[in-house]
Amino acid sequence: MTAVGFSFRLAGGDDFEAVGELFYLCDLHYWGDDAPSAEAMRAHVRDRVLVPNATTEILLIERDGKALGFASFSVLYPAPDLGAALYLKDLFTRAETRGQGAGEALMRALAGIAVDRGCCRFDWTAEDHNPRAMTFYENLGARRVTEKVYYRFDGDRLKDFARNSGK
Repeated sequence: MTAVGFSFRLAGGDDFEAVGELFYLCDLHYWGDDAPSAEAMRAHVRDRVLVPNATTEILLIERDGKALGFASFSVLYPAPDLGAALYLKDLFTRAETRGQGAGEALMRALAGIAVDRGCCRFDWTAEDHNPRAMTFYENLGARRVTEKVYYRFDGDRLKDFARNSGK
C-alpha cells in the first residue's frame, strides 16, 4: 500500500527496534518523564508485542524505509451481521511528520484492512481532554459515538477485582 509518498506494512518480529522506538516516542509524548526507557520499550516490544500469535497487530507507516508512525489494532468478534470490528488502540506519528497527511493515511490504510478482512465497522476511542485528536477524527468524517459508555479496571482495582472473583 502507498499513499502520498508513504508506504504501509504490518510489523513483524524483526521490527522490534523501529516499533520500540515509536512506542517510546508515543509514551514520551503522552506521559513525559514517566515513560519507560527506550531500551525497556524495545525489549517489551520484542518479548510481548511482536510475537507469534499476538492479539494486536502493528501497522507501520514509512517513507524511504524510515518508520514514521504506527497504528496498533485488533480485529474483534462478534460484530453485527456475522462481521467483525477493527478496533484501533493507538495511532501515533513522529512530531516531524504531523501535518503531512500521515495520520489520515494511516486511518485510510486501516479502513482498507477492515474492508479487506470483512469488518463491518472500525472503532476507536479518544481522550476527552485531547481536542486535537477529536478534531482530527471529526475532520476525517468519523461519527462520534455517544451511545456507548467506556469502563475500565486498572491498577489496584484491577488486581482486587481479579483476586476477589465471585465474592
